[in-house]
Amino acid sequence: MSTILVAIGAGIAVLTGIGAGLGIGKATSSAVDAIARQPEAESKISKSLLLGCALAEATAIYGFVIALLIILFLG
Repeated sequence: MSTILVAIGAGIAVLTGIGAGLGIGKATSSAVDAIARQPEAESKISKSLLLGCALAEATAIYGFVIALLIILFLG
């Protein structure tokens, strides 16, 4: 397989990090707004935010692992 195609595939796989970063930023922004409106619900909002950020970060990690596998086994 061509080295250029392997590099392009790995680059596309790593782009999941951009999506995760944007998602985590949006979720954090919304959580801060929600806590500002309802300070008494901070613990529930924080728990939901932590779970959502962990799931979003997992997609970035999966993309990174796939990129490494593409480079190591196809490159």
